[in-house]
Amino acid sequence: MAGIKALVALSFSGALGLTFLLLGCALEQFGQYWPMFVLIFYILSPLPNLISRRHAYDTDSSNACKELAYFLTTGIVVSAYGLPIVLARKEVIQWGACGLVMAGNSVIFLTILGFFLIFGGGDDFSWEQW
Repeated sequence: MAGIKALVALSFSGALGLTFLLLGCALEQFGQYWPMFVLIFYILSPLPNLISRRHAYDTDSSNACKELAYFLTTGIVVSAYGLPIVLARKEVIQWGACGLVMAGNSVIFLTILGFFLIFGGGDDFSWEQW
């Protein structure tokens, strides 16, 4: 039952993060949908870790595959924070929209991290069964 509660909490926080992102795009004073491109980073961010977990043989020690996956994931997350700042500096979007997108980024990436922490372990109840 604890897994179901965690899944509901993660889905709620994911919906909250997407709400921040949509507010940054769809509010009448902002009206630009360019920040929606961070959805690509949301999709790409867990992929390096998923691939490295599949190809890593030892889960306890550090190896080059896991370190490369952490590096690529860090680059993707930093790019997701950098895109709205660049768009706001070039005056494509307003700074209020940038703030809402950054808040949405924080919530979504914490949700992704929470998913891997809760369901990523090697115990009986793992993310592989979903």
